[in-house]
Amino acid sequence: MNFSSFIDRLRPHPPAPPVKSTSRAGRDLWKAVPVGLVLLSLVALSLVWNTVVFAFLVLFVLLYALWEVTGAFLVREIRLPLFPLLCGTGAMVYAVWNFDFMHTFVMYLVSALTAFIWTFFYDNIRVFWHRLAGIFVLTWISFFGIFSLLLLHLPQGIGWIAALVLLPAASDTGGWLAGVLFGKHPMAPRISPKKTWEGLAGSLALAILLAFIVLVWSMHYSWYWAPLVGILATIIGTSGDLAESSLKRWLGVKDMGSIFPGHGGMLDRIDSIVLWAPALYCVAYFFLI
Repeated sequence: MNFSSFIDRLRPHPPAPPVKSTSRAGRDLWKAVPVGLVLLSLVALSLVWNTVVFAFLVLFVLLYALWEVTGAFLVREIRLPLFPLLCGTGAMVYAVWNFDFMHTFVMYLVSALTAFIWTFFYDNIRVFWHRLAGIFVLTWISFFGIFSLLLLHLPQGIGWIAALVLLPAASDTGGWLAGVLFGKHPMAPRISPKKTWEGLAGSLALAILLAFIVLVWSMHYSWYWAPLVGILATIIGTSGDLAESSLKRWLGVKDMGSIFPGHGGMLDRIDSIVLWAPALYCVAYFFLI
């Protein structure tokens, strides 16, 4: 591979069409289950080994998600200002890790302004709302995503990270299982035809169960917080999934990427988490610590 082809591979590209699954589950379980377990293990090991490793893991996830969604937007011929988005995300992660939320928020505003100004000189972007697309992506992925590091700074931070990761995973798993076994009534057939009300009930049940394990059994909060947090995690996680499904349908792509066999792209894995992170932080900061 010569240097020019290497550079070309680093440039964002529209996602390739996924391989169609013949499974009733809608995904290749022989790939999806091991990959999911490996991802959960990576998060757990980074927290146990050194929280700095977790911070770098969050940084990689956010940067890759930005690169990925930049390629997806190319399908609609919308070119995002990737360079200032990547730099701004790195600056926000640095600020949240070394300072506090106010420093991070100022860095977010500076990054958003820089990305907007960049569009006046970048690739002849002339449509005004195309210029705003970079700010939307920066907010949705990077700004919301850095709340995962703010959670780590709270008392019992590792427990909050467990709630951040495990509750959406439980909601997703419970919804998928109940949907496959009992799903008959679609929630939003025009946006995500496979999501059903029966699946939502499964999401609620498993998310609440995990909330009891994490919040009550592990972190020793009162029992009534478990159903409240479990319900909130399910509502926000489902909303995040539907929002990304709506965006993908508008863009004309099935998955944002293909980095994870059986799962799709990075953003397909964290669409629930990036919305859940700021909500969980607000619940923890204002009510539980």
